[in-house]
Amino acid sequence: MSKTTNKFSPEVRERAVRMVTEHQGEHASRWAAIVSIAAKIGCAPHTLNDWFNKAAVDSGKRAGVPSDVAERLKALERENRELRQANEILRKASAYFAQAELDRRSKP
Repeated sequence: MSKTTNKFSPEVRERAVRMVTEHQGEHASRWAAIVSIAAKIGCAPHTLNDWFNKAAVDSGKRAGVPSDVAERLKALERENRELRQANEILRKASAYFAQAELDRRSKP
């Protein structure tokens, strides 16, 4: 699991994506606009490109899983994993106590 910190606030990310959209026509390509704007805000071009693509998915302009759905899915998967672990612990405890009860009854 990644333990990176978000150096940029959501507002900065939104503004950077908006700047790419607005100034894309002034550059030879979208990537050239991304490189230029990334240098101005102090992030890596690939990071800004990821933000741009994520914003496109979230707005429905590009196919993919929106951020809110991905977060909900991640939370549900985590909960599912925790419940499976709890069930496994309960199953083992039940088997242990059932065996202990059988052992207790078989001794005179």
